[in-house]
Amino acid sequence: MNGVHDMGGLECFGPINPDANEPLFHDAWEKRVLAMTVCIGASGEWNLDQGRFTRESLPPVDYLSIGYYRIWLTALERLLIRRNLVSLAEMESGHSIDKAKSVKRVLRAEELDAVLRAGAPVDRPASSPAAFAEGDCVRIENQHKAGHTRLPSYIRGHVGIVHKIHGCHVFADDNALGTGENPQWLYNIKFKAQDLWGEARRQAAFVHVDCWEPYLSAAADA
Repeated sequence: MNGVHDMGGLECFGPINPDANEPLFHDAWEKRVLAMTVCIGASGEWNLDQGRFTRESLPPVDYLSIGYYRIWLTALERLLIRRNLVSLAEMESGHSIDKAKSVKRVLRAEELDAVLRAGAPVDRPASSPAAFAEGDCVRIENQHKAGHTRLPSYIRGHVGIVHKIHGCHVFADDNALGTGENPQWLYNIKFKAQDLWGEARRQAAFVHVDCWEPYLSAAADA
């Protein structure tokens, strides 16, 4: 989708000035939001890409102003209500009112470390050969989907080179819609920085972006 979350290449936001000593969490409640997101996500009521899409779908004024973990919390509240895990009355009161809905899995505290260390791999077996090889020139399709996509707007329509092939991975665009994983080949595409940002950029600079095969078409040259 085209939204404020897709900030790559946007102007007027100023430089990024990270704090070298910034803590992992600024307040205790942020830890709780992370824990709730992981534990409730393990229930299987939604997948990773549906969670991302929900965060992206927040109103732009909220997305830009409420902060990172407040975005997570707001999206989590929406997902809980949509999946009938929490009622609006319960959300407003802060207390359980109705009988809890059964879920596929309950993540116990003693399981959390092992689950986080194991991760959730999204690579999948290939059902067909890769359409492109390393060194191929490809053009990024100028797609504007209504749903979730991992295709950044600043590379759409540009030409790059296949730098590396990552194998087949869950296709986030379809997974976010709940229509299945539909694994697709995933490539690292190398772009000349001046092609994306203008001639003022250093000639030797490059930008690398991972792109699924449905984002790509063959191109004559880069």
